[in-house]
Amino acid sequence: MKKPPWLKKRIPPYQDLLKIKSILNETKLHTVCEEARCPNLGECFSRGTATFLILGGICTRDCGFCAVEHGVPAPLDEAEPERVAQAVKKMGLQYVVITSVTRDDLPDGGAHDFAKTIQAIRSLDRKIKIEVLIPDFQGKPSSLIVVLKEGPDVLNHNIETVPRLYPEVRPQADYERSLNLLKRCKENYPYILTKSGFMLGLGEREEEVIELLKDLRRVRCDFLTIGQYLQPRSDRLPVMRYVPPEEFEEYEKIGLKIGFRSVASGPFVRSSFHASQLFENNLRK
Repeated sequence: MKKPPWLKKRIPPYQDLLKIKSILNETKLHTVCEEARCPNLGECFSRGTATFLILGGICTRDCGFCAVEHGVPAPLDEAEPERVAQAVKKMGLQYVVITSVTRDDLPDGGAHDFAKTIQAIRSLDRKIKIEVLIPDFQGKPSSLIVVLKEGPDVLNHNIETVPRLYPEVRPQADYERSLNLLKRCKENYPYILTKSGFMLGLGEREEEVIELLKDLRRVRCDFLTIGQYLQPRSDRLPVMRYVPPEEFEEYEKIGLKIGFRSVASGPFVRSSFHASQLFENNLRK
């Protein structure tokens, strides 16, 4: 399918990206911006920010939409949390987003490494805001609690798509399991803000999207991101439809009407894109 005009984006000059590229190379860190082939990479790097990808660069799952490599991961790098903190300091970040590959090979799914990374950043400056975008930890409440005990400012877990499409889009995940993760967060740590996101353009129907919005509000999800699915490489799921901007605007209005604190909805919106702004919008209300 030919991309519509609203999906064209200016690429910043390469020299604008060099500072962030050099810091990431120096600290030997992965970013989801690069591994997932995010269309916003240039904009984020040129603005001096990035989303850190911990637990290595190999995922144990093979989701139909994702460009991150899957296979057998390497052993955990014990120095990774401290290197993330070093990068945060060099980049001068005051709002940090940390995500990971899914590590079903680990008993805790990597939860303790999320906790260590939060601790390492907090040791720099406790005023730094931290958002964690976590996998489902195979539904283990104990792993979720390990992360929540460290008090991230925002706990994000993407629902990704409507339940009907899970067998194709997220074959190793479970819709109810993801909803329950967000629900448990609010039940155990009600002061921690929760966030989720999903993609349009995979074959979902409008009524399914509305029901998805309602499901997320039933578990008291605070923030929501909605973006256009873009096929990252030829062996990933094809785009079924390019959704026009006005439809994204309508879903944003519906989301706010049913109770989300903040909603970012648009073709280029991603779960961590302008994450600090979504958080700050909530503080101004």
